[in-house]
Amino acid sequence: MSGGGLLVAGTTSDAGKSVVTAGICRWLVRQGVKVAPFKAQNMSLNSFVTREGAEIGRAQAMQAQACRVEPTALMNPVLLKPGGDRSSQVVLMGRPVGEMSARGYHGGRQEKLLGTVLDCLERLRDAYDAVICEGAGSPAEINLRRTDIVNMGIARGARLPVLVVGDIDRGGVFASFFGTVALLSPEDQELVAGFLVNKFRGDVSLLEPGLDMLHRLTGRRSYGVLPFRHGLGIDEEDGLRVSLRGAVRESAVAAPAGEEVLRVAVCAVPLMSNFTDVDALAAEPGVVVRFVDRPDELADADLVVVPGTRGTVKALRWLRERGLADALVRRAAEGRPLLGICGGFQLLGEHIEDDVESRAGHVDGIGVLPVRVRFARGKTLARPVGEALGEHVEGYEIHHGVAEVLGGDPFISDDHGHSLDGCRVGGTWGTHWHGALESDGFRRAFLRAVAERAGRRFVPAPDTSFAALREEQLDRLGDLIEQHADTDALWRLIESGVPRGLPFIPPGAPV
Repeated sequence: MSGGGLLVAGTTSDAGKSVVTAGICRWLVRQGVKVAPFKAQNMSLNSFVTREGAEIGRAQAMQAQACRVEPTALMNPVLLKPGGDRSSQVVLMGRPVGEMSARGYHGGRQEKLLGTVLDCLERLRDAYDAVICEGAGSPAEINLRRTDIVNMGIARGARLPVLVVGDIDRGGVFASFFGTVALLSPEDQELVAGFLVNKFRGDVSLLEPGLDMLHRLTGRRSYGVLPFRHGLGIDEEDGLRVSLRGAVRESAVAAPAGEEVLRVAVCAVPLMSNFTDVDALAAEPGVVVRFVDRPDELADADLVVVPGTRGTVKALRWLRERGLADALVRRAAEGRPLLGICGGFQLLGEHIEDDVESRAGHVDGIGVLPVRVRFARGKTLARPVGEALGEHVEGYEIHHGVAEVLGGDPFISDDHGHSLDGCRVGGTWGTHWHGALESDGFRRAFLRAVAERAGRRFVPAPDTSFAALREEQLDRLGDLIEQHADTDALWRLIESGVPRGLPFIPPGAPV
């Protein structure tokens, strides 16, 4: 018998679906329920590599951690990685299968994937007591309903009850709840069980009359009101809102262990990917992380990070147009700390040969690292392990660019001292490895090296554990559900499915 299930939909993008899904997952696993996350289709540049070498959305990897299970490609069978305004790379079951325009994808390819995603969901439901699914955007995107495989398409195909999350901090949540239901077809409306209010500030008793009226108008109950909490937006799909002070610590930066703070500037390059790489830096007491897009903002930075990007050549052009490239060259010449990660590492090199991503051919790089990059059609997807700065380090690789290192000092090596990845010249480091800074010993050693070069009396705290901070966050999400949702009703919904007799709300929408 298949396990229970639930689809967490939202009135809008960024209503809180990812964190609510993670919170429900963590609440369930603490009750002894064997649970897994699922998102049929994700559009994000923030991705992760599973143990078997499959690329999935980082949000689903975070949700798997909330479930205390290893993430797999089944949990996010379709990942779309935007390469511009009109096209995306399609990653199917963890492997890239080509570039496609939005019109081409919605014009036929997406519908054909419904069987694949339903099969993945069924396999998860066979293996787990419950599967908590996350939707995308809004289920009431009536222009896209015919080809939908992530919202009502998957709910109808698997007969999942749907919980609609609304962000009351934005305002208009009652209209959004009502309008979401009223724009669905009768068949889709049958699956919408009720609502969950997210990010509420104030006295819940003031909200209750509106929730009662919404119940009378729609015949659907509310399953809880979650209060506004800072620092819960972990591993978001995309957006510059998520420096770690916005993702792990929205509160003030903790006091440094040494005498001074360390300032980190992250270049906000176009098509930025895996911006969560800097989360572990901002988890350190006394480290201030900010995103920047002007040369003058680099002046007081003790470390500048050029992060990953889905468009290395486009990012390189952007850096030059804004004068940031020249500022990076000056910084490297002065020996001031600079770190390039993945695409950021590639563009710091001497030249790039790209007939795959941008199809720009030969392009001169910034030239501060002795590296030449050639873009291969196949994508490197790996979970490597090595040593750097005398410490154990783990990471994950997601890139088409193949780097030929022609000089400098090794950065990340194997147990025998042979170079595995990247290089260092003076105060400039580069690596393809995402997530390396989550290795606590390596991160502390790297920050000590940065502080020494920057002349800062900064000392990394000896006991900061990024993994422990992440677990604390996930427990906070579980606490929100346990303390502010009707968990008995929520479990009945997951276990027993859609309540019967839910009324139709006109006008509806034909399918």
